Amino acid sequence: MPFQQSINVTQAPGVAGDFCSTNPRHSALSVPGGYVAGPSGLTVGLFAWADTATGTVLQNSGTGLPTGFVHRNLNALIVTYLAEFGMTIQQGQPVGDLFDEGDFFVKNAGAGAVTKGMKAFANTSNGTVSFAATGATVSGSVETKWYAHSIGAAGELIKMSNTIPG
Repeated sequence: MPFQQSINVTQAPGVAGDFCSTNPRHSALSVPGGYVAGPSGLTVGLFAWADTATGTVLQNSGTGLPTGFVHRNLNALIVTYLAEFGMTIQQGQPVGDLFDEGDFFVKNAGAGAVTKGMKAFANTSNGTVSFAATGATVSGSVETKWYAHSIGAAGELIKMSNTIPG
């Protein structure tokens, strides 16, 4: 681990995949045995798709709407030598909860700034989250039922919820 390089004045509000409220949430229903991470592992804080044949194997890529959002439940491991953190659930490991409703922190993977009320788009090749106006077309992504509930620039944490901002 490298020597500390900086000290922040305030604590970070959260990490991608964390709950950003205590509002009601709902786990996506799975088959007996629950969800497990697919061959490439599963990255926390991104959208995921269940295997259409078995319904149990999850991956951060797929077609159509994602099955849910991968919550940070301390289930990712640090497996890279000398890494300081890990956000990947290893292949075959249990996922825990996959949520299809709730309020979460996500990293804006889009190139532009996010305003409250924009729709969340799931990249179908890697599960990253970007935001655009309702009905917009985002290359390689599908519009989800989730909305931005905070503002932020590209690369910043955004509050995302399945409820329409009021």
